[in-house]
Amino acid sequence: MKKITIAIDGFSSCGKSTMAKDLARKIGYVYVDTGAMYRSVTLFAMRNNLFNEDGSVKTTELEKMMNNIQISFVFNNETGRPDTFLNGELVEKDIRTLDVSSHVSKIAAIPFVRKAMVAQQQRMGKDKGLVMDGRDIGTTVFPEAELKIFVTASSKVRAQRRFDELKEKGMPTDFNDILKNVEERDYIDSHREVSPLRKAEDAIELDNSNMTILEQSEWLMQKYTAACEKVQ
Repeated sequence: MKKITIAIDGFSSCGKSTMAKDLARKIGYVYVDTGAMYRSVTLFAMRNNLFNEDGSVKTTELEKMMNNIQISFVFNNETGRPDTFLNGELVEKDIRTLDVSSHVSKIAAIPFVRKAMVAQQQRMGKDKGLVMDGRDIGTTVFPEAELKIFVTASSKVRAQRRFDELKEKGMPTDFNDILKNVEERDYIDSHREVSPLRKAEDAIELDNSNMTILEQSEWLMQKYTAACEKVQ
């Protein structure tokens, strides 16, 4: 069967990464979590004191240090999913904190950061056979992708999912803080100047507010099968 490129975009905490990871594992494709890449840059910036007291980014300093940021993914046999490494350090847990979440949209809105990440992402997908999720995969990174999915859900549903995820990982936090973060990220992601979050014209929209993970998985597999049949 001819390999295709699958682009899955959507709002934060809408479950797109879970969908993408599971699909990639089932069909034997490479999975790339672009959100983890921007989170890794954010973690690097936080560790290197590249945020001002008002929360703005020290862009001049960050740009000079971009060549020192190397992001890679290593498949984890125990979880069946890839782990994120920043300059050779496993940071999968570190990049999922609410603190990183509250800073990542500002980092992701910086043009030179997006340019660097998009270039890496396009190199990863040059041979197809890839499932990539993020904010601008179907519009900027792979506008010619054979299958484009745009995932959405209500902000309260997404905040609850994020709350449950953090609680499960032993990182309890306040639901209202998470809801505020989700809504703030929605606004920033949708209004940034470079590659704003938006649905590609040829993307298939999925509102998974009231769907189980299994239902989402079955839905996505059907769309993948249909897309493959079109390119054979």
